[in-house]
Amino acid sequence: MAEDSDDGESVREAIERSQRGAPAAGAVIHDRFETHEVFQRIVAAADEEATTGHRELFFSALAAGFAITITYLLYASLTAATDSDPLLSALLYPLGFVFIILGGYQLYTENTLPPVVLLLERLISVPRLLTIWTIVVLGNFAGGALGALVLARTGVFSESAATAATSLAMKGVNTPFWDLLFKAAFAGLIVAGVVWVVYAVRDNVTRFLVVYVAFFAIPFGNLYHVVVSFTELMYLVFRGRPELLLSGAVGFVFPVLVGNTLGGALLVTVVNYFQTTEERLDIARKDGFKRKLTAREWLLGRSYVPRIRKPEEED
Repeated sequence: MAEDSDDGESVREAIERSQRGAPAAGAVIHDRFETHEVFQRIVAAADEEATTGHRELFFSALAAGFAITITYLLYASLTAATDSDPLLSALLYPLGFVFIILGGYQLYTENTLPPVVLLLERLISVPRLLTIWTIVVLGNFAGGALGALVLARTGVFSESAATAATSLAMKGVNTPFWDLLFKAAFAGLIVAGVVWVVYAVRDNVTRFLVVYVAFFAIPFGNLYHVVVSFTELMYLVFRGRPELLLSGAVGFVFPVLVGNTLGGALLVTVVNYFQTTEERLDIARKDGFKRKLTAREWLLGRSYVPRIRKPEEED
């Protein structure tokens, strides 16, 4: 056939090989994962999260929530030190997120992507997913509240930094509900996008740069992350504004939580999931998932279909 070369090589294969030996298409570049390969890595990570015990999940989330305190501490301190310069004040904002993602802690927005992939594949039920999310959120909030208590009741903040921290928190509390929701949706998109990209790269230097640049964009873009927002609210409460607890939870934290979830779960997870249409079933089978949940199990049960570990994975 005209499409084949003399030695049986297809025209496309010949083009990709190229006369100079350089690959002509991204799929043949050996240091780059294709979309379905990234999906496979996320499925394996999601399985690990779904089979983690509730205690381990909570304390990992607790550590992540406390790490967010570092972000708030540095953001407020640099805001005071740089006279609220939008670029310089956000310079160290990503540090808490770097610790969380590279350290493997459980952060709610980071946790939206892998388990949702299992849900879409009908390998985890809706109640089971909501249980995982609830444990992670409670752990994150507990860690954030503990950090806010330390910042509010000790001398960690200078006087000017404490004033800046209060100002940053009040800015969020006074932002209208729908503005918060849409700002948070963009933040959720960024965070879930970071997770996808982190699984697509091979080295920690690149992961660090991806995480740093992405989370630097959140304060610079005037966006909101739910755990940071909750920490800010609790800081106000511990600084003598307990009347803000209920109104801030409903009018500040809740819309940010919804926005982060929509941005992370829908705009990133679902879209990326459907990029892998042809390979998904093969990937699930290769990863050891032998069946899918029934419709009733998926919607009402507390079920999960765990991977069947290979002998080499257990060693």
